[in-house]
Amino acid sequence: MSTETPLFPLGSVLFPGGHLPLRIFEPRYLDMIQRCHAQGLPFGVVALTEGHEVRQREGEGFKREAFHDVGTLARIDHFEPAQSGLIHIRTRGTQRFRLRSSRCLSHGLWVGKIELLPEDAAVAVPYDLEPAVWRLQQLLAEWSERVTADELPVQPPYVWDDAGWLANRWAQLLPMPTADRQRLMAMDNPLLRLELVVDRLDAISG
Repeated sequence: MSTETPLFPLGSVLFPGGHLPLRIFEPRYLDMIQRCHAQGLPFGVVALTEGHEVRQREGEGFKREAFHDVGTLARIDHFEPAQSGLIHIRTRGTQRFRLRSSRCLSHGLWVGKIELLPEDAAVAVPYDLEPAVWRLQQLLAEWSERVTADELPVQPPYVWDDAGWLANRWAQLLPMPTADRQRLMAMDNPLLRLELVVDRLDAISG
């Protein structure tokens, strides 16, 4: 992409196919989100390595912000102006990208030139990793009894037989440091990603 894409640095990692609700109130993001919604354009979610989600003052300026160079484009599925100066949105992760360059505008919004990364190859879930499928199905069934469909952390379409999709869903759910989650998201091999996620799932389940 030759044009610059608006960036949203967060303390979390968005995976392709993942759903991320956001509460927008910072001036630097309000206009950006409204423009993306009106024009049907995505914005880039990148995980912070330094700084905070909400801009912090330091002396006469602001604290330094830095973030990983691999992120995921987010499209707005639901847009709800809650009140003046506050917007609720639900977003969906689409395609991963690598930042070629980035810069901070005068009002604090980050923009960058991005290179889209290949989507995961379609790889079937191997037989020995199939328990990760029904364990996630069971987890979703339990959650469905307590929350509404829109509140579920895993949303359709469900692609139970795809290793990359399954790996991404577990990677966004399992407790782990943001840096580990980022490494999984940036990994190009969907089967290896699933194997690493299942290893972590097995370790937690004991």
